[in-house]
Amino acid sequence: MDEKSKKNLGIHAGLILGETICILAFYVEFRRATGGNTLSWAYVVEWPIFALYIIYMWRRLLREENMSVPSIDGPGEVPDEPDEPALVAMNNYFRAVHGLSENGEGSSDKKVSQNQAT
Repeated sequence: MDEKSKKNLGIHAGLILGETICILAFYVEFRRATGGNTLSWAYVVEWPIFALYIIYMWRRLLREENMSVPSIDGPGEVPDEPDEPALVAMNNYFRAVHGLSENGEGSSDKKVSQNQAT
């Protein structure tokens, strides 16, 4: 069984477990409410709302799980067009603020000297 099938099976099992708990709790609270416990009427209304929320989450999780996710096997495609000047200027500013070189690596000496300067 592949990984996707295992996740889908777990999502379905969560639905069944959650709905079973909600149905049983609704039954118990309904019996208590009809027996004279007025507070249980609030729970009689609450448990079906929980059951609907479980169904909503079940559908959402299945939709997210079944969406095709691009693989991260390689570095990806590099765009042919150059970066915008504003983006390049912003990245250069951030590198200067954090003491990083062009490749993103910084030295501890630069960071110490920048901290002493401020």
